[in-house]
Amino acid sequence: MIDWDDVRYFLAVSRGGSVRAAAKSLGVNHATVLRRVAQLEERLGALMFEKLPGGYRLTAAGEEVLDLANQMEASSHQLETRVFGRDQSVRGLLRVTTAPPLATHLLMPDFADFAVLHPDIEMEILSSGELANLTNREADVAIRVVYDRKTLPLNLHGLKGPDLFGGVYISRDRLAAWQAGAPNPIRWIVISSHGIPEWASESEVRTTGAPFRTTDGEAQIVAVQQGLGMTVLPCFVGDADPVLVRVPGTGLHMHGTLWLLTQGETRKTKRVRLFTEFLSRRLAAYAPLLTGQSLSHD
Repeated sequence: MIDWDDVRYFLAVSRGGSVRAAAKSLGVNHATVLRRVAQLEERLGALMFEKLPGGYRLTAAGEEVLDLANQMEASSHQLETRVFGRDQSVRGLLRVTTAPPLATHLLMPDFADFAVLHPDIEMEILSSGELANLTNREADVAIRVVYDRKTLPLNLHGLKGPDLFGGVYISRDRLAAWQAGAPNPIRWIVISSHGIPEWASESEVRTTGAPFRTTDGEAQIVAVQQGLGMTVLPCFVGDADPVLVRVPGTGLHMHGTLWLLTQGETRKTKRVRLFTEFLSRRLAAYAPLLTGQSLSHD
């Protein structure tokens, strides 16, 4: 019989295009990937890949196996989620994926409170800018900012949360210095992969220096706290920081709506239901902060 684990390694190489990429995605070493693919080739009596200078390419036999391997994977995920959905115990692993700013600046106290209420639930917070695939059981619950509800996959169940707004922020001291006529230029602080939003370009404060770029949101926040200039932040970050203030003459911009998302069968699990119901209440209470209607440090 074909070992499903061997098929998993075959799929990882076909998707990644190399043994190195497959090893990284599976969290194993290079030799393990080669061994498992070789086992599959031996069982099937055919080579699955052709090794090229630029990576691995499927052979004709590999192309035929690929369709069946994808079907096996889909069936495996369906089996797992159906069994998982019947689990009504208040113990076990709960994987929650969300964007780093939401985890760090808003929700971690709520995650901690839930963990205290349910000490037998092992929580894993996947704080990343990458979207986890709920269908493939990469996570049990996703907390996402959704720009268009129509983009949500039909197989996901969603609990709608508050809208999320952002604004333009500067440090109080830097604004006071500018108002007093300090000569130091005010820079736009941006994450390197993003430009300056068009909606944020009009304000009473004019930037005169070259942009200051960071590679992540935490560095961006520290840069504006240090008085380097002004930047766009979610209201739940900017309004909650006593060092920062909104730039005069700027408005707020809606970034999207927060959704609590689960996959069909997974949402029936008791620990998933407990978590989504708990967090839905917490998010509703955060609505004034998320929409920019509550300046907590004023």
